Amino acid sequence: MKKLINDPNNYVEEMLAGLVSAHASLSLGGESGRCVSRSQPAPSGQVGIATGGGSGHLPLFTGYVGEGFTDACAIGNVFEGPTAQSCIDAIRAADHGAGVLCLYGNYGGDRMNFDTAIEMAELDDIACDTVLGTDDVASAAPEEGNKRRGVAGIVLVYKAAGAAAAEGRDLAGVAAAARKANAATRSIGVALAPCQVPTADAPNFEIADNEMEFGMGIHGEPGIWRSELSSADKVADGMLERLLPELDVKRGDKLCVLVNGLGATPLEELYILWRRVGERLAQAGIEYLPPVIGNYVTSMEMAGASLSLMKLDDELEALMTAPAKCPFWSVS
Repeated sequence: MKKLINDPNNYVEEMLAGLVSAHASLSLGGESGRCVSRSQPAPSGQVGIATGGGSGHLPLFTGYVGEGFTDACAIGNVFEGPTAQSCIDAIRAADHGAGVLCLYGNYGGDRMNFDTAIEMAELDDIACDTVLGTDDVASAAPEEGNKRRGVAGIVLVYKAAGAAAAEGRDLAGVAAAARKANAATRSIGVALAPCQVPTADAPNFEIADNEMEFGMGIHGEPGIWRSELSSADKVADGMLERLLPELDVKRGDKLCVLVNGLGATPLEELYILWRRVGERLAQAGIEYLPPVIGNYVTSMEMAGASLSLMKLDDELEALMTAPAKCPFWSVS
């Protein structure tokens, strides 16, 4: 797979340098050199939100540092979790004197290093709480929801938590909003073609030209099943059939919908998917906010898409529609 890169070992550093150079709202620093934070910090006394994860998923994670989203992000190598040093860098950068919510995906390396960083933060008298993104329905059964991975739905949780912080809620209140948003969010993806890590000699999985894999994770984790490539309408139907029952969505309910591209799928095809999703929801009498459609959580150049749904109540709708701005998503 061809890539526009220089030395593969400098991939993350050069990407971060370009990112902060292109977006004046972002700064790069910390002892690790792997912490992206807001150039203009949130006001003193506001709860901060720190996140983190591996590179290879832009705009996740660093792209959602901004007003009404997160305050700082620890970034690791491609498909590798951030180091403990970058995590404490992010927590310190996000601290405005009211505590820090650590909000990130449910992956072992990320948990271990953020836990270590939180112990370090306590020595700095920084109060912390943790919420894990667990929206991927393909990664564990409903009764084992705490084992599920965090995928594209974590972006919606960022938005809810960021709005709660901007409202002036305390750390417990911001954490509660994030937990509520996460509990109301479900995602599932479908992969059509693999990606390749810059330092690797081969793609991260193999799949035939006439196949797709339903439920594959954003690092190439195995999905639920592999089958012949289906039409966009059948893929959309299959996604909805997995997500709607889990959220117990009924006629008259309201959703926030994210149709996400995994990196190589044209935007046109995402709109074809949304066309079917929107039709099915309307037929079922389910309301929705204006849909969020595009590349919001990618997997390098993986071809495919994911669908995320958040079931809204009055509180979550207010949080999801509150003004916010970061380099890759604005709500006004």
